[in-house]
Amino acid sequence: MIQRQNRPTGRRRILTSPAVHPCENISQATLLASLIHLAAKICEHGKQFVTQRKNARRAIRKVGILLMFLEEIRDCELVFSDSVFLCFSELHLAFQKILFLLEDLGREDATLWVLMKSEFVAGQFRMLIGSIATALEILPLDTMDICGEVKEYVELVVKHGRNGEMEVDLDEELVGKQVESVLNCFDRGIEPDFDFVKRILDFVGIRTWSHCNGQIEFLEEQIELRSSGGEGEQREVSFLSSLLGVLSYCRGVIFFQTLDSNAGEEEQSETGIISEKLACLNPEDFRCPISLELMTDPVTVSTGQTYDRSSIQKWLKSGNTTCPKTGERLQSKELVPNTNLRNVIHQFCIDRGISLSTATTQGGSNIARTINPGSNSAAAAMRFLSRFLARRLGFGTEEEKNKAAYEVRLLSKSNIFNRGCLIQAGVILPLLNLLNSSASQENAIAALLKLSKHAGGKRAIVENDGIRSILAVLKNGSSSESKQIAAATIFYLSSVKGYRKLIGETPEAIPGLIELIRSGTHCGKKNAVVALFGLLMYQGNSQRVLRNGAVPVLIDVVSSSDKEELVADSLAVLASLAETVEGTIELVRNSGLPVAIKGMQSMRSVRGGKEHCISMLWSLCKNGGAEVVEALAGEQSVMGSLYSAATEGSSSSGRGKARDLIKVLQRFCETGALGDFLDSDGPCERPQLREL
Repeated sequence: MIQRQNRPTGRRRILTSPAVHPCENISQATLLASLIHLAAKICEHGKQFVTQRKNARRAIRKVGILLMFLEEIRDCELVFSDSVFLCFSELHLAFQKILFLLEDLGREDATLWVLMKSEFVAGQFRMLIGSIATALEILPLDTMDICGEVKEYVELVVKHGRNGEMEVDLDEELVGKQVESVLNCFDRGIEPDFDFVKRILDFVGIRTWSHCNGQIEFLEEQIELRSSGGEGEQREVSFLSSLLGVLSYCRGVIFFQTLDSNAGEEEQSETGIISEKLACLNPEDFRCPISLELMTDPVTVSTGQTYDRSSIQKWLKSGNTTCPKTGERLQSKELVPNTNLRNVIHQFCIDRGISLSTATTQGGSNIARTINPGSNSAAAAMRFLSRFLARRLGFGTEEEKNKAAYEVRLLSKSNIFNRGCLIQAGVILPLLNLLNSSASQENAIAALLKLSKHAGGKRAIVENDGIRSILAVLKNGSSSESKQIAAATIFYLSSVKGYRKLIGETPEAIPGLIELIRSGTHCGKKNAVVALFGLLMYQGNSQRVLRNGAVPVLIDVVSSSDKEELVADSLAVLASLAETVEGTIELVRNSGLPVAIKGMQSMRSVRGGKEHCISMLWSLCKNGGAEVVEALAGEQSVMGSLYSAATEGSSSSGRGKARDLIKVLQRFCETGALGDFLDSDGPCERPQLREL
């Protein structure tokens, strides 16, 4: 059998060839059939290649001749000698590599990169055609009973293969040097001539905003694939970063007018379905249950539990077939990457200034990469682009302002350096002004959300009185998406200690969040709940949250929602409110005790949900006294759940509170008296954020 070729077209590094030799025991018929199939696929490549046209056509022509030769051998049913078998094995390997090379040349999103690798690509063609000629030289053509004309064609392939006729096209060589001159301009801090750059883009087929965006996405993928490599790979990453910076500049400046005002719809709809997460957060949640170390490559097993990849792999290699945490038998040994949690952990480290030097995963390299531009030319290109967008936001037409807001939204989505450049260029104030425009509001608030993840962005929003503008969107946004993004932005602003008080004292803030919890979409409810939790980290906001009727609204969410993550996050807020006497009174008045009991017994799949319930029960008993303890002691099923949490809880705080409650309930049942509670050894776990 032919060894299967692994062709992950979306993840394979471009201009690489994971080709494999045929198996040694392959049959003659199978090898010949596979060769004919490969040759036919090569000849079917009718794409109009942007670069390397002559070399590609020459290679396809030669393989086409060999296809006739192979088909005649098949039709004549010739028996292979050892030399023929060896030749065909080498042809099989060369055909695979040519097919990979043609696939790369045909990629519409890689034309600029292939142009800059022209010498390498031409060398690959020379080497492959040369290897075909070398393999064919050992063929005993004179003794093979095939058409004489076909023999002559094969001999021509051998002759031309020795000549090494594959060369770089002179026009491509010239344009490649022009690209280098553009990079040099940026490297010296000089903005290149608009028309000069436009001609380069035309040559490589980049004629619209979408074409340019495709090239950017391709370069980002290639950087990701190379970011954890050695010194040579890092040099390649630097050059890729330079091209990425130039193309980002081109997308935002040269193709600014061609950007469709609805270009954001695809990105918006996608993120509406797969909402980005950020935890707000207890670092204990990021530790692997096996190693107790920070997870750098979290993966999820069939039971839904998450572990660090290296730890669970060691567990499985030791012969274990159960989930370490739950004890359940694993239905499969498949490890599913938990990308959302990985991103949360890396962002958590960045936000708190934790060194990323120990992060060994690809994702860690990605985050570290976005802190720095990758090259001087990329940095300069981004600064020029940021100033251009700031001018369009401030002085452009309404349509231009909307386009600029979308471009800022895109640039700041996952790149920390870009955020800093845009903030420094002064985009915050004009974005805040755009919140009053129904046509641009969604792109503007989404851009502000991304920029609010940057310390300078938070500061600029507050200093420009942006809190009131964002709260106006929260209350009267033109769409449900705008409202939920506004709630997420409030959450990020509340991560700064001094801003929690400021936001809480703004009359519209807490009522607006509670109304979104009451009547918003699922994503809107989730963002509002998390923002409310962030505000509760300032103790003075607790009374405001209670006065505005948050408890019955949150209890209704817990009782009626089928979204377990939303329920768990709502329980976290209720547990926080229960820490005060006033909160306990409000919770007891609104049936909070049975809700906590039921949640403790029913929450299974969401980590932390049970512990929020235990934390709430702990506070209710401590602040509510004998009346609450008596009611809790009357629930016979409670003790079993507490014993389970005391031994299997995911955090020391949850286990400690469960043990405290067990002691209190046992003493009350025996003596009718209350024991002293131990102090909690940590805050309740924070919920997670969903955003657009």
